[in-house]
Amino acid sequence: MNKDAEKRIAAKLAKIMVMLCVRNTHIENIHAGLTPVTHTGDWNDVTVVDADGRRIPWTEVSHITDEDMRELMRQIVNRLYTFHLCADDPELQAEIEKWMAVAGKWDEPEIDPRIVGRREIQPGT
Repeated sequence: MNKDAEKRIAAKLAKIMVMLCVRNTHIENIHAGLTPVTHTGDWNDVTVVDADGRRIPWTEVSHITDEDMRELMRQIVNRLYTFHLCADDPELQAEIEKWMAVAGKWDEPEIDPRIVGRREIQPGT
């Protein structure tokens, strides 16, 4: 298989896995709610006042609790596990086909050097 075809397949697979295994998980609950407004663009003009009256700059606030992170990771791991074990299941194939049109419109993925080190890698190497 040539490198361009390998990249296209990997990109489609990455997008559909995110669509089916990450979207519509607990992350939607975390994402729900009001988004604060910033006029500076760097969020330095936004603070949170907690129940103890502490004024915490937005850039220093944890935006997800430990329990939310655990729940999110559990759901994503379970969905990835299901995706891999049931890839040939006709119902999963139908879901893949249904959602590929949406995921196909997303930006093209890029190699994340934090996973493979700072070197440039090529698929298949």
